Amino acid sequence: MSYASLVATLTERIDAERVLTDPSLCLAYGTDASFYRLLPKVVLRLDGLDEVLFAMASCRALGLPFTFRAAGTSLSGQAVSDSVLITLSDKWRGHKVWQQGERISLQPGVIGSDANRYLAPFLRKIGPDPASIDSCKIGGIVANNASGMCCGTAQNSYRTLDTLTIALSDGTVLDTSSPESVAAFRKRRPELLAGLSALRQEVLADDTLSALIRHKYRLKNTTGYALNALVDFEDPIDILAHLMVGSEGTLGFIAEVTYRTVPDHPHKATALLVFADVEQASQAVSALAKTEVSAVELMDGRSLKAVADKPGMPGFVAGLSLDATALLVDCRAASLTGLEAQCQQVMAAMAAFTLSQSVPFSTDPKAQAALWGIRKGLFPAVGAVRETGTTVIIEDVAFPVEELASGVRALQQLFDQHGYHEALLFGHALAGNLHFVFTQGFGSDAEVKRYGAFMDAVAELVAVRFGGSLKAEHGTGRNMAPYVELEWGPAGYQLMQRIKALFDPEGLLNPGVIINPDPAAHLKDLKPLPAADPLVDACIECGFCEVVCPSRTLSLSPRQRIVLYRDLQQRRREGQGTETLAALFEYQGLDTCAATGLCAERCPVGINTGSLVKTLRQDKYRRFEPIARWTAEHFGATTSLVKTGLRLGAAAQAVLGGERLEKLSDGVNRLSGGRTPRWLAEMPKANGAKVQAPLAHFGRRVLYMPSCASRVMGQQQGNSEPRSLTDVTLSLLQKAGFDVALPEHLASLCCGMPYDSKGMGELAASKARELEAALWQASEQGRLPVLMDTSPCALRSIEQFEMPLAIFEPASFAMEYLLPHLKVEPLDETVLLHITCSARRMGQSEQLLALAKACAKRVVVPEHIQCCGFAGDKGFSTPELNAASLAPLAEQVPADCKRGFSNSRTCEIGLSRHSGVPYQSLLYLLDDASRP
Repeated sequence: MSYASLVATLTERIDAERVLTDPSLCLAYGTDASFYRLLPKVVLRLDGLDEVLFAMASCRALGLPFTFRAAGTSLSGQAVSDSVLITLSDKWRGHKVWQQGERISLQPGVIGSDANRYLAPFLRKIGPDPASIDSCKIGGIVANNASGMCCGTAQNSYRTLDTLTIALSDGTVLDTSSPESVAAFRKRRPELLAGLSALRQEVLADDTLSALIRHKYRLKNTTGYALNALVDFEDPIDILAHLMVGSEGTLGFIAEVTYRTVPDHPHKATALLVFADVEQASQAVSALAKTEVSAVELMDGRSLKAVADKPGMPGFVAGLSLDATALLVDCRAASLTGLEAQCQQVMAAMAAFTLSQSVPFSTDPKAQAALWGIRKGLFPAVGAVRETGTTVIIEDVAFPVEELASGVRALQQLFDQHGYHEALLFGHALAGNLHFVFTQGFGSDAEVKRYGAFMDAVAELVAVRFGGSLKAEHGTGRNMAPYVELEWGPAGYQLMQRIKALFDPEGLLNPGVIINPDPAAHLKDLKPLPAADPLVDACIECGFCEVVCPSRTLSLSPRQRIVLYRDLQQRRREGQGTETLAALFEYQGLDTCAATGLCAERCPVGINTGSLVKTLRQDKYRRFEPIARWTAEHFGATTSLVKTGLRLGAAAQAVLGGERLEKLSDGVNRLSGGRTPRWLAEMPKANGAKVQAPLAHFGRRVLYMPSCASRVMGQQQGNSEPRSLTDVTLSLLQKAGFDVALPEHLASLCCGMPYDSKGMGELAASKARELEAALWQASEQGRLPVLMDTSPCALRSIEQFEMPLAIFEPASFAMEYLLPHLKVEPLDETVLLHITCSARRMGQSEQLLALAKACAKRVVVPEHIQCCGFAGDKGFSTPELNAASLAPLAEQVPADCKRGFSNSRTCEIGLSRHSGVPYQSLLYLLDDASRP
């Protein structure tokens, strides 16, 4: 009853659609990257601090626990709840750069890599550099005191914290940057500050405890609360602020953080050094610690063997023994001279050691990426070989650096003793910080007991035998909470209990995390990962995919789709009722997925959730297959019908106006049960031009394949530029001195994308084969480059074709073939640029940006838009997906900007609609800015 009362209270001030109570949606939103599963009763998506305070007060009034979550990439169970889960909407992305990048203020919803992007012009960055920095958010980085490969202990959140804005459980807000706020807080919460001062005095009076604290934080350590705050600071305000770092939402809510930033040196070099065994490698680490290296990553022999067959690996890796140990060494400097000096210093230090193999220092970004690919490929290597139904567990510990080799050997012995023969060891060697990755099933009592015995052994080994830390950078969470007292002893643990009681006397903030009296808490509420489909069974629900998903604010992210589909399949296997979940999944999972495949680019194991969605759409669209087959076989007639529809629509819009025609089409759509497309006021006119190659004899030749979209669609109504994309492309090719060839039977050709998006794979493949044959013939068996005027068609063709055809989308073709033959003067104009998901997947982002900058003096790429969500024809059938994807666009349009550009004709419709300025192909901009 209390949860119903809570929901009634919350919806008085918070939009009901942001207060989720449906059990299936709560399951989807309640899942994080850890191997724990708790089902929240209520999930909140809150817009601002006022709503957070209101939600906290409402929960306290009813005695209901609540948990905060940022991106949900946490690995240790600190971001799950069986009560109230508070998440943040996209309105928590505020940031401000101070003092030429010396400091930066960030709200908790800012992605870590975005913070570094804001600082990049100043050659600065935030100190923490977790491996998940492209996905995790500042709130989680601070709350977990996340570090990373170069961060060490000197540049983590604790050490680089400048100020914080926090909300405590009683609703008190403290902004440590404001003298007024601090003064008010001292008056309102004197007992809390007095309690912290008293704890500090007790610690300082206890020499044994003080020495233990100093020892523990000589290492990387996130086990328990930041007790070093009681030693490092005298003012209780400073103590309070630093206790919040690494507190995992158990002490309060972090509303804003200001960091002191660190240099981001522009010159970098990377080398790989391989030693015969871990003992020699560890001795080398000690020598490297005396040089100016920025990172030293250790990888054991099993790690190297696991990635030996991956593309780009040095050939010698396959022949290394399991005893071999590699060090990946990174140097960074402000100048090239300084970098060279650092590299020479490193190699001089290594002269005393015998290297089994090595890859010398390289400043080439591609070579560096290949070397770092070894390190970054370790997690996917384990994930790819795990059995369906098991999960991948990543633990991280820290040994005193002088004990690193002994620690590695001891851990390897534990792996063998407990049957984890696939386990890999790697880590940040300079900090003695080791990660180990292994697969674990929780489907039987025997497996759970095996895991429990293994963790008992690891805890005893690390915390007792070596005096290390059980959690170096992943946070205590639930899985290490039962061992906090083992690591810290009774005095240290009691100190943490008293800290928790000072901040949260009612015990409502994220209960069970860090402080947990249950010695078996880490063996309960374990997450099932049942088989669902081979396309997604490898998913471990890490959430790296979410930030690029265009539907994540409208319906579900890829992670959430997989969570619900697994549940749906499991219910079907068990004979449970699935009607309600299936109906919810049809819209949330299938209808609103753009299926663009961006998720695969971010997924550690390359899962394309869109492929699953397309497969599942087969059943949904099967009844339309006869119609689709007719359109495929009579494609020229189909495109003629579409042109007729555009002409009729344009005529109707001229009479009725765009707004009235939209409302009329929406009504027809509703009456048809969503079977008819919606008319948008931004719909283009029909392309009335005949696509015909101009007669010329320049000598340079190209095969032009206009997409069906550009053949059908002309210019947007009201645009002062009357020419269609096909006209502009042909004109531009002629201007650059190209003879143009066109494939025969052009009207019937299509790459098959409209059919593929509906799950009609056979029809889509048939159209792709037809197009490939036509292009192979027209390109003189691959001798001519092929220009496709829209990026999605180019990507699909590249992925589907088997013949060695040189396929180009507009920007890549322009950069390679057109610019050398054109005089380009950048226009004194501010333009918008949208980089399509297909261009991103082809690695063409930089080329699009380079071409735009060559043609206009000011180019703006709106942030937080990875995909426009138009997704072929989704913009007509599910326009809310396009609207949600482009929600951040309009407010980023500069006042002096009149045009936007991209490289996908259908995407440009939605971009025009939601920006207020017309978008068109980037080739229009090149044509305007160039002359022969």
